[in-house]
Amino acid sequence: MLKKIQRFLINFISSRTFFLYVMFVVMAVLLFQRIFTLQIVQGEDKQQEFELKIKKERSIASTRGNIYDVNGIALAYNELSSSVTIEDVYESSKKNATINGILKKVLHILDENGDSISCDFNIYIDGDGEFAYSVTGSRRLRFIADVYGITQISDLEERQKNATAQDIIEYLAGSKRYAIGGLTDQNDKNSFTVGEGYTQKELLNIIAIRYTMGTTGYQKYIPVTIATDVSEETVAAIAENQDELEGISVAEDTIRKYKDGPYYSQILGYTGKISTDELTALNSKEGMDGVKSAPDVKEYELTDIVGKAGIEKVMEEYLQGTKGYETVFVDRMGREVEVLDHVDATAGNDVYLTIDSKLQADAYNILEKFVAGILVDKIINVKNYDSTDVSSANLKIPIDNVYSALFKNNVIELSKMEAAVEGETQYSVYQTILSRRDEVFTWLSEELLSGTIAYQSLPAEYKAYESYIINNLLPENNILSGVDKTDQTYIDWTTNETISIREYLEYAISKNWIDVTQLPLDGKYSDSSEVYQQLVSYILEELDSQTFLKKLIPYMIEQNRITGTQVCILLIEQDVINPTENQIAELKSGSVSAFNFMVNLIRNLEITPAQLALDPYSASCVLTDVNTGEVRALVSYPSYDNNRLANGIDAEYYSRISSGEDLSRPMWNYATQMRTAPGSTFKMVSSTAALMEHVIDLTTRIECPGIFTRFSDYQPRCWKRSGHGSLNVSEAITNSCNVFFYEVGYQLGLNGDKYDQDLGNEKLAKYASMYGLNEKSGIEIEESEPQISDALSVVSAIGQGTNNFTTVGLARYVTTVANSGTCYDLTLLDKVTDTSGNLLVNYSANVRNTIDMPQSYWNAIHQGMRGVVQNKKYYQDFGVEVAGKTGTAEEDKSRPNHGLFVGYAPYDNPEVSMAIRIANGYSSDYACQLSKQLMTVYFDLDENGALTDSQTALSLETVVGGGD
Repeated sequence: MLKKIQRFLINFISSRTFFLYVMFVVMAVLLFQRIFTLQIVQGEDKQQEFELKIKKERSIASTRGNIYDVNGIALAYNELSSSVTIEDVYESSKKNATINGILKKVLHILDENGDSISCDFNIYIDGDGEFAYSVTGSRRLRFIADVYGITQISDLEERQKNATAQDIIEYLAGSKRYAIGGLTDQNDKNSFTVGEGYTQKELLNIIAIRYTMGTTGYQKYIPVTIATDVSEETVAAIAENQDELEGISVAEDTIRKYKDGPYYSQILGYTGKISTDELTALNSKEGMDGVKSAPDVKEYELTDIVGKAGIEKVMEEYLQGTKGYETVFVDRMGREVEVLDHVDATAGNDVYLTIDSKLQADAYNILEKFVAGILVDKIINVKNYDSTDVSSANLKIPIDNVYSALFKNNVIELSKMEAAVEGETQYSVYQTILSRRDEVFTWLSEELLSGTIAYQSLPAEYKAYESYIINNLLPENNILSGVDKTDQTYIDWTTNETISIREYLEYAISKNWIDVTQLPLDGKYSDSSEVYQQLVSYILEELDSQTFLKKLIPYMIEQNRITGTQVCILLIEQDVINPTENQIAELKSGSVSAFNFMVNLIRNLEITPAQLALDPYSASCVLTDVNTGEVRALVSYPSYDNNRLANGIDAEYYSRISSGEDLSRPMWNYATQMRTAPGSTFKMVSSTAALMEHVIDLTTRIECPGIFTRFSDYQPRCWKRSGHGSLNVSEAITNSCNVFFYEVGYQLGLNGDKYDQDLGNEKLAKYASMYGLNEKSGIEIEESEPQISDALSVVSAIGQGTNNFTTVGLARYVTTVANSGTCYDLTLLDKVTDTSGNLLVNYSANVRNTIDMPQSYWNAIHQGMRGVVQNKKYYQDFGVEVAGKTGTAEEDKSRPNHGLFVGYAPYDNPEVSMAIRIANGYSSDYACQLSKQLMTVYFDLDENGALTDSQTALSLETVVGGGD
C-alpha cells in the first residue's frame, strides 16, 4: 500500500501537471488571504468607503465689493484675517459630549486672548443676568420658528410664540438637542440638567455655535466659522492644542470693515448672515424689496453674508460676487476625502457714492458739538425745577436730570456697581440703592396686600411705581390684558384716581383681566384670594430687577440719597471718563462742584448728548448739489458703529441700540425717518401757491396787526405780537410773518365769498407736490413717507397743521427752490465698476418735474430768503452769501420745539443746498447758526481748523428772531 502511494507521488511530481497544481494552490492561498483581509480585517471600513463615498459640489464664497465715496475713498472694504472654524467630523456615538467639550476648550482659548465668537444668535444675557431676545416683533417670531424648525410663522403654536429666551435656551440645550449640561446624579440618567458644568456665558456661546452648525447640517463638509479676526495668540493656541481640538481649524478669511463707523453707518448699513426670509426673497424671480436687481443672477445659500441695511442692502446684488465651486468626495460622516475640479470665485463689484466723506464726517462732528453747546447753555444748578408755566422756548434742564440720565441710559451700569468691591464708591452707592429698594418693597407689599390709599393721594414717587406696575410690568408680560376701558372701576383708577391699586387689581381678577394661567397656582380651581396672593408675589418678584432699580434712582438723587459728587465718581470708577488726578482731587475736596464738573464733561464732549438722551440729543442735515440732485452729505446724529454688527452681530449691542434701551435711538435715521412739521420753512410753498393762483402778486401788501381776525372763534397770533405792519411777499418771508401767510391760506380757500378749508389745502398740496413734498425724496435707503396737511389751510400755510416731512424731503424741496424749479429724485449713488475699474452702471438723479414759474416770482422768493440770513448778526462778513428760511415746529408743550433751517449758497449762483433739523432744539435760530458752521466747512473757510479740530462744544450766539 505504501509502495503504491510512493509510486503515485513520484509519478505525480515527475508529471508535467505538477507545476500547474502547485501554482494553483499558491494562488488559491494568496487569494484566500486577500479575501480574508478585505472582508474580515478591513471589511467594515472598505464597505463603508465603497458605499458612502459621495460626490458633492461645494461653493466657494466670493469677496464682497467695496463701497467708495465720490472721491474714491474706501468706506466699506474687506480685510484679511484669521478665523476659527469647526467642521462636523464627529462620530454619532457621544457626539454631543464630544462637540460640547471641544467647544468649551475653544471658548476658553478665545476668552483668554480677548477674542469672541461671531455666530449670529438672537439671544444675549441682559443686565439682570437673564437670557433675553435681541430682536422683537416679527423678527423674534421668525427666529423662534427657525429654532423649532417651522417654515411659516403662522404655524407656530401659541406656547411657541410666547416662548421666553430662557425657554429657547432650555429647548436647544436639552438632552434631545445639543445636550449641553450634565447629570446631577451619575447613577440616574434622568437627572440631566441644562447648563450643569458650564457657565451661563459658555452655555449661550455653545448653543450659538451649534445652532449655526445646524444651518449647514446637510453639508457637514462645509466648515462653520466660530470666530473672526482672531488674535495671533489665539491662532497659536489652537495650533498647540490641535490634537485635543478635533474638527477645529484656523482659516484665512476676510472680514468687512467700515471706515469711522458712526459717520457713515446710517448710509452704508451693515452686513450679516442671511435669514431664511431673505434667502427666499433673494432667490425669487421678483427679488427682494429695496434691493436693486443686478444683470447677473446670484444663487444664495444659508451660509451667505448679505447686506442687512443701507447701501449694503440696496446694492446687495452688485456687491455680492459670484461664487466659485469645487467638486469633492465625502465619506459617510460628510468628511472631505478627495477634491476634483476647482473654479475660483469672482469678487463683487465696487459701488461709488455721491457722498463726500470728509464733509460727512465734519458735519457729524459739528452737529454733535452744536447740540452739546445747547445742552451746556440750558443746564442749570437748580434742585427742584417747576416747568408748569414755562414756554417750550424757555425750558431749562435741572442738573439732577443730567445725573439721572446717566443711569437711565446705561452710561453708569448697575451691573458693574453690583460687582464692585467694598471701598469703592460704586459699592456704597449700590448698597444704598438696595436699601432703598427694600424700603419701597415693604411699602408696596403692604399697599398691594392691604392698602386703601387712593392713587390721587399718593406721593409722586409712589404714583410712579404703581403706574409702572399697572401700565408696564403686567401688560408687557401679558398678565394684564383685555381691559374694558369703559368700565367704571377702570375709570376710577385711571381718570378719577379714587381707588387703591389693591382694589383695582382685585377687581381685575374678578373680571378675568388677569391671566391666571401664568401664575404658579397650586390647584386648578384656586380661589380669588389665592390668585391675588400669587399675583402680588409675582409682581414683587418681577420688580426685583435693574429696570425697577432705575425707577428709584431719580428720586434718590432728588432726595440727596445719591449726590452729584458720587455720580461723577461713578463715571470715573466705571472708566466712562478719565480725568487727571488733580481734577479728581478737586472734585472730592469740593473745590470744584459736581455741577461744574459735570457741565465741563459735556462741554468737552467726554459725556455726549447721545449718552444723556436729554432734549436736545439729536440732529440731522442733508447737503445736496443743487445742479445735479446728488447728495453730498446725509448726517444723522447720533449714530451707531456698524463694525460691531458686521462679521457676526454683537447681540447685546444690537439689542441695546435697536430695542429702545438706548434712549437716543442711534439706529433711527433722523435725516430720513424722523418726520416733524416744517414750520415756517414751508412758507416758500405757500408763496408759490399764492403767486401762481393769483391770490397775490409782487406788489400786494398785507397788513399784519399781530393777530389774524378772519374767524370769530379762532384768532391765531403772529409770533411778533405787536405786528409787522404792511408787507409784500419777500418781506413776509424775511420776517416770517404768520399773519401774512394766514391770510394767504385763507385766500387760497375762498370759493367765491365762502371759505373752504379743503379747497385751500388742495391748492397748497398741489404746489407742495411740485416741490416733491408728497413723495419720498428718491434716495435709495429707507425713508419715511411724507404727509401734507389736511388741517385748516390757514395754519397749514405756515407749515403747521398735519404737515410732516423728513429732513431729506425738505432737502429736495429747498434744492428745487435754489435752482428755480428743477425737482430731482435725489440720489446717493454715483456708479458701479468691476474690480478692474471698468464702468458697469452710471447713476444720476432723475429730474422728477420742473416748476414753470416766472423768474420774477423766483427772484422774490429768493430775495426773501436772502433777507432772513442778512438779518442774522452772526452771518455778517461771512465769506459766502447764503439764503435760507428758518422754521419752528411745536410737537409737545412739555418739550422744547424743533428747530429747522433750509437754505442754499452762494446766493447769486447756487451750488449747494442744505436742510437742517435739531430735534427739540429750542429755536430755529440755533438751526440757522448751525448752517453757518456747515457752510464754513463746505466752502473751506475754516482756515485754522478752529471749527473742525476743536474737541469742545460750540458756543451759541444770542437767539435772533422770533418763534417762527
